[in-house]
Amino acid sequence: MKRRQFLTAAAVAGLAASFPAPALAQGQRQLKMVTTWPKNFPGLGTGAQRLADRIGRMSGGKLTVKLFAAGELVPEFESFDAVSSGAADLYHAAEYYWQGKSKAFNFFAAVPFGMTAAEINAWIYHGGGQKVWDRLSAKFNLKPFLCGNTGVQMGGWFNKEIHGVEDYKGLKIRMPGLGGEVLRRIGAAAVALPGSEIFPSLQSGAIDATEWVGPWNDLAFGFYKVAKFYYYPGFHEPGTALSCAVNLKVWENLSAEHKAIIEAAAAAENDFMLAEFNARNNDALAVLRNKHGVKLRRFSDSTLLAIGAAAGVVVSEVGASDAFTGGVYNSFIEFRKKSIAWSKLSDQAFWKARLLPFKYGG
Repeated sequence: MKRRQFLTAAAVAGLAASFPAPALAQGQRQLKMVTTWPKNFPGLGTGAQRLADRIGRMSGGKLTVKLFAAGELVPEFESFDAVSSGAADLYHAAEYYWQGKSKAFNFFAAVPFGMTAAEINAWIYHGGGQKVWDRLSAKFNLKPFLCGNTGVQMGGWFNKEIHGVEDYKGLKIRMPGLGGEVLRRIGAAAVALPGSEIFPSLQSGAIDATEWVGPWNDLAFGFYKVAKFYYYPGFHEPGTALSCAVNLKVWENLSAEHKAIIEAAAAAENDFMLAEFNARNNDALAVLRNKHGVKLRRFSDSTLLAIGAAAGVVVSEVGASDAFTGGVYNSFIEFRKKSIAWSKLSDQAFWKARLLPFKYGG
């Protein structure tokens, strides 16, 4: 997928020179964090700020984090290079933005028809995912952590109804990561745009459709003003993990106490953000439907089958792209198989049972 040009070596060097190493004075240290999110954007931007604030509180002010929203220090998609080079100390982002560096990064954010938030957490924390993620990120001088999740995302906003897979032919849609590649395989013209460019592109007709996150964030962006058909489920991002990555040299030079604080703060934000998205999406969906007249639509089974088949091919191709990515792919796929076997008897079985027509509560 084509991406914006990242910082040139000269630009990175100049940026690093302009912003000196983290301050060390009287036992205090300040780190610079860059993000891919608009300043104070609900959930994503505010989650990054919560992480920074939590680190400061947990350390008693001895370790503080100054947050730079997208564009304040570097553009959205240049956050990776800024931290890798040492121009910034850590980033808050979604790892699929870095697939131009290695396609393996996709597995640590979202994979079409992949794993849910709970399953991603289980893989990273207890299924060997952190180990392979560490190895991948170390190649780029980074130490990564899970630091948020949006949960299952919606399928997107469309200016026309999608009756079948044929309606994707020539459709100009904003969708990043592997989801975008899957849609290209079925004939769509998928592009990657940062959040700040989505609404004007949809409004002007530069794109015909977009996905973003879910009702809470989509309401904030005002997509209902320019598109009325809101589709589900979000096959492309079934549980989008967000990440915090620290410059590896900075990480190695932190005290054991400060390392533990960052790790604990990231884990706390990972849990808190998912809960927040689930809570806020409930209310936002009601506003979109009842106040703004948004028309909710479900992708047909035939459409999902066609997209699922394309997704299987794309993900397999990614796994075969190089030996290292193949190892990440194998770890991911094996854990996905285990998760499906268990979820059939647990989550999925309960959700189906809960929908049976019995009286419950008021």
